[in-house]
Amino acid sequence: MGKITINGYAVRAVAGAGVLALTLALAGAPTQAHGDRVKAPTLTGWASLPALTFVPGSEPSGAALGTAPVNGIAAPWADQPVQGFSGVLRNADGTFDVLSDNGFGTQANSADFLLRIQRIAPVFGTHRVDVLGGINLTDPDRHVAWDLARDDRVLTGADFDVESITRDADGGYWIGEEFGPYLLHVDRTGKLLSAPVPLPGVVAPETAARTGATANLGSSKGFEGLAKSPDGRYLYSLLEGTVTGDPAATLRFNEFDVRAGAYTGKRLTYRLDAANLAIGDAISVDANRFLVIERDGGQGATAVVKKIYLADKRDRDRDGVMDKTLLVDLMNVANPKRIAGFGTTFTFPFQTIEDVIILDDQTIGVLNDNNFPGSAGRAAGVADNNEFITVRLPRALDADKRVLAQR
Repeated sequence: MGKITINGYAVRAVAGAGVLALTLALAGAPTQAHGDRVKAPTLTGWASLPALTFVPGSEPSGAALGTAPVNGIAAPWADQPVQGFSGVLRNADGTFDVLSDNGFGTQANSADFLLRIQRIAPVFGTHRVDVLGGINLTDPDRHVAWDLARDDRVLTGADFDVESITRDADGGYWIGEEFGPYLLHVDRTGKLLSAPVPLPGVVAPETAARTGATANLGSSKGFEGLAKSPDGRYLYSLLEGTVTGDPAATLRFNEFDVRAGAYTGKRLTYRLDAANLAIGDAISVDANRFLVIERDGGQGATAVVKKIYLADKRDRDRDGVMDKTLLVDLMNVANPKRIAGFGTTFTFPFQTIEDVIILDDQTIGVLNDNNFPGSAGRAAGVADNNEFITVRLPRALDADKRVLAQR
């Protein structure tokens, strides 16, 4: 590997892979075709961030992965990878904030992965994603009561598994994570503002190991979705896995009062199509409806269930679970314009699809988590890039105007 410089940013390039990786956005807001009428969910934009994209001038990473290549990529690396997007938010200037996943798959191998919110700009005209910077998550005020991996209180993938994100009223962030599961509240610089908030009655294995409590949730099955009510008063945190003793394939969707700083005790139930599936994200459409990604664990040829549902908490059929309507089958998206050289049917065949965002009332954006360098859904044996797609819907969502305006 070597480094090149583009507009003052150090960029890691890989021999044989072309020059690549980190540039400054040279365009304004991402270009998207929103005006077309479509009869089925239709691809309107595709952009890709290469797997081998790193935070310039950062810190070494991947030391615990060993040196054997995974999907053609060998660790360790001289910098921090920009990878594994598990949550996305819009900014007023056309850029997006994305939450990088906790690291390299486990608590044990991720102590040198710095938890970070990246700022990106997809440029659909050239099918690339520019990385504009970002912030690390930190705890200088010692709100975390237990020992962290680093003495300088910079948070790592050994401390928390961050999976979902939304904004607070001051431009900071609420983050859902999986090792507690906890809610984390950070300011716009990434500094933790208060102690991690546990979910009453639910304990992940990582917390059980630290506290001696009994785990009743599977590993990596914590808060995969975090939605904010249109008025900003409540957060809804959706678990990825079923709590021990709950009916199979059901997930708890818990209400948190931001003003009180505590859970209200109100709980919705989301039911998966099958017990072997998982959710990838959950965001608000209005006060009652949410977009929820539901997926299997397959990739490439084994990817079957990669869907986005419109879920309604009003439970009109009175069966005790949220109503669900299929919005988009990500394995069957129309692509009549053959965008980016794909065929007339576009698929999103990734193991983990963990980001959905409403761009306008009839267009959504979807991103994958590439599990760098472990996932190879687009081509066998080749580490996945982070892809950002836009999909035009045949009918408007009728979303709350406050949701459409949220930045």
